[in-house]
Parts: sequence; C-alpha cells; structure tokens
Amino acid sequence: MYLDPEAAKGLPSRDVLLVSAIITISLSATIVLCGICQWCQRKLGKRYKNSLETAGTPDSSRGRSEKKVIKLPSGGKAVNTAPVPGQMQHEESDHKTEPRSSVSDLVNSLTSEMLMLSPGSEDDEGHDSSSRENLGRIQFSVGYNFQESTLTVKILKAQELPAKDFSGTSDPFVKIYLLPDKKHKLETKVKRKNLNPHWNETFLFEGFPYEKVVQRVLYLQVLDYDRFSRNDPIGEVSIPLNKLDLTQMQTFWKELKPCSDGSGSRGELLLSLCYNPSANSIVVNIIKARNLKAMDIGGTSDPYVKVWLMYKDKRVEKKKTVVMKRCLNPVFNESFTFDIPTEKLRETTIIITVMDKDKLSRNDVIGKIYLSWKSGPGEVKHWKDMIAHPRQAVAQWHQLKA
Repeated sequence: MYLDPEAAKGLPSRDVLLVSAIITISLSATIVLCGICQWCQRKLGKRYKNSLETAGTPDSSRGRSEKKVIKLPSGGKAVNTAPVPGQMQHEESDHKTEPRSSVSDLVNSLTSEMLMLSPGSEDDEGHDSSSRENLGRIQFSVGYNFQESTLTVKILKAQELPAKDFSGTSDPFVKIYLLPDKKHKLETKVKRKNLNPHWNETFLFEGFPYEKVVQRVLYLQVLDYDRFSRNDPIGEVSIPLNKLDLTQMQTFWKELKPCSDGSGSRGELLLSLCYNPSANSIVVNIIKARNLKAMDIGGTSDPYVKVWLMYKDKRVEKKKTVVMKRCLNPVFNESFTFDIPTEKLRETTIIITVMDKDKLSRNDVIGKIYLSWKSGPGEVKHWKDMIAHPRQAVAQWHQLKA
C-alpha cells in the first residue's frame, strides 16, 4: 500500500500506538485491583470486627477448670467439675445487622409487619389457648459410685427453650438441688443469648451414703439470667432418685414443666396502650388488676406497678403507680407517657411488673408482662393492635407471669 509522506506526518508512529495501548491496559488493571482491595478491606474489616465482638463473650473462659464445693447435711460435699478439655461445645451468635432506612420507610415496613401477624396466621401461636406452652426440654445423666459413695449428675444440654428476654432470646442456666434440701445448690454457667444451650458440666456429690441418696429428689430448675432484676424461671424437672437405677450412668431427655414457684395463677392486669406516631409517644394506662397472688403472711398483698421503657438491652425510663394497701383486686387508673421515636419502635419493649410492697424486706415480684412485637402471643397481639389503631387506647387483660 502506498502512503503519501506528507499525509503520514500527521499520523502517530507504531511505537506511539504501542505505548498508548500499554498505558491504557495498566490503568484498567489498576482500577480493577483497587476495587478488589477495597472489597477485601471491607470483608476483612467486618470479619475482624466480628472476631472482636466474639472474643469477650461470657463463655470465652469455658476451657478453664472450675470447682464449686459445698458441704451437704450428710457430711459429704458437692463438686462442680468443668467440661472435659477438648469436648466440643456449641455457641450460637444471634448478632444481625439491618440496613438503615428513612423514617417513612420504617413506619411503612413496621406497620405492615405488625398487620401481617394477624390472628389465625401461622405466625400467631396463640390461636389454640388450650395447648400447653412449650417450655423446651433438658438432657442430663445420673449415676452412683458405690465404692466412692458419690452421686454424679451431668447437665448436658437443652433444646427449644422459650425466649424470656425482649430481644427474642434467653440467657439460660441450671440450678441443681437434692430435695428436700434447698439451702445447698449448685448451678451451671450462663449461656448468653441461646435457646439451645450446651453445658456439658458434671456435678459430684461426694461422701453421700446410698441410703440417703435414695431418699432425695433430684430437682433441676432452668432459669433465664437477668442482671437487672430477679432471674426468670423457665421450667423444671424433678425425679425421685429411688425410681432410678443408679448402678450405672443413665441419660435422660425430660420435658420442662412450669416451675413450682410460678405455678398457679398470679393474677391478671388490665392495661391499655395508645400509640401516637405524629407525637412519637406511647401512653400506657394501668387500669386495674384482679385475683393477685397473696404474697404476705396475712393472705393479702400491697401491690403497685412498675413500668420500664427498654430500648434494646438498656433501661431508658421507669415509672410506677401508688401502692394499694391490702388489696388483691386493686384499681389504679394511672397513665404514663413515654417518648419513643418511630425509628426506635422496632427495638422497644415495655416491661410491666406488679410488685408487693414490703417495709421489712425486699419487695416481692408478683408477676411480669413483656410488651413488644417479639413477646408472647397475647402480648404481640396487644402490641400489633396498638400499631394498627394509632391514637386509640387499646385495652387488654394480661396474665401475669413469673
């Protein structure tokens, strides 16, 4: 091909074109690598953050050997031995992050979520009031060593425990008694935010003659740890030891039953909720109670009501009613207003506690109610009715729980 020398002066040479191509490819590769590096940094940074959050959990020292020794009335002692080193223990993480959204989007999504949980839907577990509440089950082992006069109790694990905390989970641990002795007890470690905990802890009742062992009742009580107030009972199991073959270790799965100290009616409380989205507030009206449990020796109580506003795991504000002297069917009719921004409503819980006033000792808890969109069926129904009917006082009776 013939090329005019004059015309060729205005065209780039072959070397120039080659250099330009190399520069273009290098810039493209740099841009891709930078994007990959930024993505890696975000992933590694998130992983590093999660590792920091996990490092300081209460069970981070579970590999250490611990012993708890108490003297029994028989002259023996009880020892809590730590899990065998190397034995697998399972911990679950419930930490989740949610994307941020505008206030209007949050209101719409929150309202739709509440309305979707309508009575009769598969998410509403309160449709069959006659069905017994599922309290979960516990696995444990029991055996007796005749040569060493030692009763061994192993607390292994539990499954399907109910959520006792407003966050939709529990912090369970187990107390071990040999009834009728209730003064001396042993207990497992607390498993944070876990409805299927694994303890794998062994308890030795040493120097305990067999003839006295068979006169005892093994009593296991599962509780939800609460650092702010009294621990909430979840369920219990009791087995007379004279009904077991203690010559060898036997493992049992037992359904948890309502705790004896929480059995029987504690009474009911009538209250109303009124949600005002424009004012960002909830009005709680404590109306009245009926058939409250008698907490005093005279067969009566001096009840009052505490109302706590909780956000996530923090107590924000507390209010309380007046004390009604010697009354098991008090009428309060007291209203309390709490300021709650719409964007915080999803993580908000209102804890209502009916107390018995005692001048000489610590005030007794008669019963509690947890109101949120993650509570029990009755509480969730009241909460979503409040959301579905803004600016209207929605009243409902609630059974007090231990």
